[in-house]
Amino acid sequence: MSPTTPTSIDLVADGLRLEVMTAGAAVRRLVLLDGQDEADVVLGFDDVALYGTGRDYLGATIGRYGNRLAGARFTLDGVQHRLSANENGNTLHGGAEGFDQRDWTVVDQGEGHVTLGLRSPDGDQGFPGTLDVRVTYRVEPGAVRLDYLATTDADTVVSLTNHTYFNLDGEGSGPVDAHRLTVSAEAFTPVDARLVPTGEVRDVSGTPFDLRRPTTIGDVLASEDEQLAHGHGLDHNFVVDGEGLRHVATLRGASGRTLEVTSDQPGVQVYTGAHFDGTVVGTSGTAYGPRAGIALETQAFPDAPNHPGFPSAVLRAGDRYESTTVWRFGHE
Repeated sequence: MSPTTPTSIDLVADGLRLEVMTAGAAVRRLVLLDGQDEADVVLGFDDVALYGTGRDYLGATIGRYGNRLAGARFTLDGVQHRLSANENGNTLHGGAEGFDQRDWTVVDQGEGHVTLGLRSPDGDQGFPGTLDVRVTYRVEPGAVRLDYLATTDADTVVSLTNHTYFNLDGEGSGPVDAHRLTVSAEAFTPVDARLVPTGEVRDVSGTPFDLRRPTTIGDVLASEDEQLAHGHGLDHNFVVDGEGLRHVATLRGASGRTLEVTSDQPGVQVYTGAHFDGTVVGTSGTAYGPRAGIALETQAFPDAPNHPGFPSAVLRAGDRYESTTVWRFGHE
């Protein structure tokens, strides 16, 4: 667990200011600056002592494995590994003590960037291999770049992501229902009632999950659909079109502020924050209600180690896990 007073690091570039916490390697604030207009567009805890406590994953770096692993287990090369179960018998976001609860070390810091590091020992939450992890936050005019690097001394599985919730109308401004969302995905992975992928890859055509054109989030959530009922809204992995660093999603607030997400990961979890119930107080002093923000988590497919048909999330000893996600901001 992280200490009660995590270190805060500010990174500034033309048009934005980013606040990163060492606890959970988490984003606390992302302030967009446009002349006299200033808005913090991410959800963050008012009380910095809540970072590293395992609550809500606000802005945190997630690992070893983002999203869910069914039954808190997976088999690799014929060996079953039993993991820490922390949600309905499954492993969510790395287990009971995931990377969001660790105190990361500042490895390198310079003008416009910070690199945070963590060593996860062999057997941590049940995962094999000692994993050395780095995440670098880099700011540039109008954009934030996240670069992940991991190495292991034994074969394992890895999917690192960031759990920032965005509200482009400003943190604490209310639900994101009026935001318009586009996702470059012709398919998604349906889930069962426990929110674990069934193994199916389903065409989005004719479903509320067809977000290939700008779609109002409130309209999506108003649809009658079993999958939306399972997730109490959107809480699903989309199969991102193409390969390499490419467009994943575009979000537009009622304010006209825009976010474009690019990534080299095969999937993105779109989560509309149904669980917020007013018990979390944000940086502005406002309590967060349902859908106070939307998370766009670039990732390997959830439960991929248990589905041979999904893209592999295996990291072999001696290989390097490398991943990049970019958030680019604008205004229409």
